[in-house]
Amino acid sequence: MEEKVRQPGEPVIQFALLDDILNLARANSLWPMTFGLACCAIEMMAAGASRFDLDRFGSGVFRPSPRQSDVMIVAGTISKKMAPAIQMLWDQMPNPKWCIAMGNCAVSGGPFEYDGQYAIVPGAHLIVPVDLIIPGCPPRPEALIEGLLSLQDKITGGEEKNQLRRFKRIRGEGRNESAGNRAQYCR
Repeated sequence: MEEKVRQPGEPVIQFALLDDILNLARANSLWPMTFGLACCAIEMMAAGASRFDLDRFGSGVFRPSPRQSDVMIVAGTISKKMAPAIQMLWDQMPNPKWCIAMGNCAVSGGPFEYDGQYAIVPGAHLIVPVDLIIPGCPPRPEALIEGLLSLQDKITGGEEKNQLRRFKRIRGEGRNESAGNRAQYCR
């Protein structure tokens, strides 16, 4: 029988049911940080407005301080001048925390990433650990909602464990399941 080696910072005793309840509460009350860098931030603001209403999913409370947030949505082009500020905000967020890279510029540098350029960071994953990517230029508010629902599933361990979900996802015929139209996990 093989013994599991405990990692530093890992609790000595784990309570599975308590962890599931805490993860369910965390997943259904995500508080994103008010943080936009470029044009994708307008789509992020539209997702929080009355037409798309992120409050239905427990994610509508955009916090002005990193100390009150648990999700960083990097929306837009990251310049090398802005990278230290992003890292500082990430360090100020309490654990557990998650990061979503929204838009092609935050995912890979977008159209600004080319040979010889010196001012743009080619992806948020080089600054902070990204949990989810949302492709698009700019991605629609529906894509951000899909990304937040995917993050909720990642936190709870799957759609089956998220008991507070009011609807079931539609999978299968007639729906485009390509990587370009869905939020993707990074780990």
